[in-house]
Amino acid sequence: MARLFLSLDNQVLAEYNMTKERYTIGRLPDNDVRIDNPAVSGHHSLIINILNDSFLEDLNSTNGTYVNGKLIKKHALQHGDVITIGHHQLRFSDQVANEPEQDEFEKTMVIPAGQQNAVQLAKVEKAADVAAAAALKAEPDEAAVGVKLGADEAVGLDSPKKSTPRPEPVAHTATTAGVDPSMAPAALPLAKLQVLSGAFAGRELELTKALTTLGRPGVQVAAITRRAEGYYVVHVESGKKGDFPLVNGKPIGEQARKLADNDVLQLAGVKMGFFST
Repeated sequence: MARLFLSLDNQVLAEYNMTKERYTIGRLPDNDVRIDNPAVSGHHSLIINILNDSFLEDLNSTNGTYVNGKLIKKHALQHGDVITIGHHQLRFSDQVANEPEQDEFEKTMVIPAGQQNAVQLAKVEKAADVAAAAALKAEPDEAAVGVKLGADEAVGLDSPKKSTPRPEPVAHTATTAGVDPSMAPAALPLAKLQVLSGAFAGRELELTKALTTLGRPGVQVAAITRRAEGYYVVHVESGKKGDFPLVNGKPIGEQARKLADNDVLQLAGVKMGFFST
């Protein structure tokens, strides 16, 4: 499926899955892709999808439609084309042709295990363990919280209670069908990073590994660890002392930082959104 990524000043504003035959682009509210900017005509451009091909046409706009810096009237769109309309850009992405580029993004930002420093990774794991333990400790202990009961609710509390036999522990070899769901811990939702700026804007990386190391060695490197309690980002190294990755615009420092849905991580000059799925 082809997609369009609308951006302004290298910041992705919207994403469109092109499931229809015709998509109009312009300033007026009745457009499929609305760009509310005076430099954009009311109905500026049109994209027509025919089978696996997409064609862009300028609708006699005032300021013209550009593809990869060239003024066009009609153009057969190719994967990676950048459409400029006014001050905004629309990046055309074809899902079939997208896989090599995804590999290129991973080659650029994801550091393979064989190139990682064992001492640094041990520090990362330790920092994540400390942060996860601190998060658990900070949670209120329900048993220790006092609850004031009414007189009718307190009746019978002093009477002896019948002991309830504890359930037998479930062996690790038991199947899923043999485990009481109420006793099973909640599964950690899957998460992903989506690039929000730069040449790879719109690219996604699923965080399926226990440890994912990202960045550019000598510039800035961080690791995201997957724990039962959640996902944590930890600073690994930087070319300049004290140059830490940013989460929502603030440096994370030496300590591990738990990531929340919709957090924005900035690492080695690249902004990425963190999303739980």
